[in-house]
Amino acid sequence: MSSGPSKSDRQKSEAAGRGAENLAVFSLRLKFYRILERRYRSPAGEIDIIAIRGGMLVFIEVKSRPTLEKAMESVSLRQRQRISRAAEAFLQRRPDLQTLTIRFDVLLIVPKRLPHHIKDAWRDS
Repeated sequence: MSSGPSKSDRQKSEAAGRGAENLAVFSLRLKFYRILERRYRSPAGEIDIIAIRGGMLVFIEVKSRPTLEKAMESVSLRQRQRISRAAEAFLQRRPDLQTLTIRFDVLLIVPKRLPHHIKDAWRDS
């Protein structure tokens, strides 16, 4: 009787997630984003990538799924709320960045396709 994914399944999933994040970072750097943090964690939640481009501070969620549709559907309202709270926690730690415009993006990673970057995917309420 299994109560969830096995340790090896979790390890494979984590490795795939790291691979997707590495591809996302590479894609963002090609677009002249400066990466400030990866896998930022706070009690409120986790943010996959925090980057700056111009006067914009961007909080980026990376999703890797078999299809673009499944990747787009995988960012739930609850997850967006956690990311927004984690962004607030990050800004408390970095008051020097509070004057920048803030944006929440999603970067979708799908096999055999270029990363799909959705800018301004949602607004903080």
